[in-house]
Amino acid sequence: MAAPQFIATDSIDGVWPFLQSIEWRDPWLAILLTFHVAVTTTALMTRNHANFQILLFLILLLLVYFSESINEAAATNWMVFSRQQYFDSKGLFISIVFSIPILMNCMIMIASWLYQSSQLMTRLTRAQLRERTRNRLGDGDSTNTNGKSTRQKQE
Repeated sequence: MAAPQFIATDSIDGVWPFLQSIEWRDPWLAILLTFHVAVTTTALMTRNHANFQILLFLILLLLVYFSESINEAAATNWMVFSRQQYFDSKGLFISIVFSIPILMNCMIMIASWLYQSSQLMTRLTRAQLRERTRNRLGDGDSTNTNGKSTRQKQE
């Protein structure tokens, strides 16, 4: 195995140079990227299944919550699964590669919930307006055989 290459976190100029310095051919990074793609796909495909989405949301937030512990465990055992030591004490690597994509998925789910809520509120308001209109027109209406309200002609 080659000697570990260390990147000083204070020498990083930005996110892009940091991402370019990562050896993306590491198998565990490919698995991590696959995990993020699978979570995003699951979040998008299950947007109409509220209970599953809530469970997924809570699990993702727990993963972010425990990312510091995950970072410490990975920093201790990095030679088992990685070619380089990415796990610094400040948690920059795990924040960028692990936590931010998970939080983006959580934001996608929240945006979906807000959109669905606004659509439901719009349908509810329209139904209430239709009901008010029916109640106002109730004096001059008669009901046909289909149960629909029709207005009688006034002469």
